[in-house]
Amino acid sequence: MVRKPDHVFNRVREWQGLERFLANPAQNATLGVISGRRRQGKSFLLQALAEAAGGMYFAATEATEGESLRLLADALARHTRQVPPAFADWNQAISYLFQAYQDEPTLVVLDEFPFLSRTSPALPSIIQRELGPGGTGRTSLARLALCGSAMSVMGNLLSGSAPLRGRAGLEMVVQPFRYREAARFWGITDPRLAFQVHAVVGGTPAYRHEFVQGDVPAGLDDFDSWVVRSVLNPQTPLFREARYLLAEESDIRDPALYHSVLAAIASGNSTNGGIASFIGRRSDQITHPLAVLEDCALITREPDLFRQGRARYRIVEPLITFYEAIMRKRWPELEINRAEAVWSSLRQTYLAQVAGPHFEAVCRDFAVDASAELFGGFPAEIGSGVVPDPANRTQIEVDVVVLAPQEPGIPRKILSLGEAKWGDVMGRRHVDRLSRARDLLAGKGYDTTGTVLACYGGAGFTEDIRRDGRAVLVDLETLYREF
Repeated sequence: MVRKPDHVFNRVREWQGLERFLANPAQNATLGVISGRRRQGKSFLLQALAEAAGGMYFAATEATEGESLRLLADALARHTRQVPPAFADWNQAISYLFQAYQDEPTLVVLDEFPFLSRTSPALPSIIQRELGPGGTGRTSLARLALCGSAMSVMGNLLSGSAPLRGRAGLEMVVQPFRYREAARFWGITDPRLAFQVHAVVGGTPAYRHEFVQGDVPAGLDDFDSWVVRSVLNPQTPLFREARYLLAEESDIRDPALYHSVLAAIASGNSTNGGIASFIGRRSDQITHPLAVLEDCALITREPDLFRQGRARYRIVEPLITFYEAIMRKRWPELEINRAEAVWSSLRQTYLAQVAGPHFEAVCRDFAVDASAELFGGFPAEIGSGVVPDPANRTQIEVDVVVLAPQEPGIPRKILSLGEAKWGDVMGRRHVDRLSRARDLLAGKGYDTTGTVLACYGGAGFTEDIRRDGRAVLVDLETLYREF
């Protein structure tokens, strides 16, 4: 076992997974694939493990094949203290790499692997051959970890008929910190402030230290000033970060189109038809951009749990939502340091298009971790859904839907129906809406006998809803309470 260094915050499960990968008793080389969006700390984590376990860490750069081979040879020489031959191609390099580690299990990290495979497309096939029968990996104890941030590239390494499919003993995606972890990482104890910071920058670790130089809002009264000086300030790296996140994806060839798609989603147009209408295209013309953004892990498609075949798209990275809803609209003014005026005029937009939808997502995340006692069972599926109400000629949007596992031959049990409001004080009318939705769903054949109604209130609750007793009330303190 390799002790996780104190300077690596959290990442306990990721570290344990990498430990198991390194400790694999197999008497041959093994392969691991580690991916995740940029700035999540993948390289930081792997460097720490390589240092603690005596492994080799090689970070590729954007270079020609010849230069990359020379840089790898230099890294191998430093680590093994043996001078390798000049590699003519990757066939020689991978063969030598496996042969260099035959005495004991050793972590060998090839970071930014997409840089290597872009200039040398045969590289995955070469690794596959050397891991197979007759390859040098048969007598090697190297634990080869391929790491990269280009999600579409890394995702394709092990998919379909890809050469490395079935070869990896570890497939890990390093995710952003979840909202409670992010609050601890930023050192924020006020739930309202923690949520608002998370609504802007999410759980990306690099944004706290590298991008804002450790600038944390001193309190709720400092939040607006923090946004102006750290996010809307053209002199900080965070200012252009959302643009760079899109530009760094190699599969995105028309940035203007993709920004328009993201702007549509950030503006509340989350269905295929709504997005197409917003950007002035036919629905079939945005199928590919949506698929690319999904592959890049910038958006996610969330099915409507009550209407088969219906789905909504949501931006995964909060900073992109903030950029599209706030910054992109007023970019020229921000570039000439008019951040205070821009933020003052768009703060209501932030509440409606950024904080509100993000609060709903956080409430669904809360439901994932909720105890079985809260909803009367462990959830199998969590999302949102729309319930048609023909009698009132309307639709009821349910923000947090918690479903039990589907059991053959019996109606699907709904554990909970919830409504989330960030800026509105919640009252009895919100419970009435949920109660109406429950009755309509019962009429559609769902089991609602034990359904828990839940109100998630960012602005609190009225006295009448507290006395009502029909719903569980979840406030910010409850959301951020550790379970």
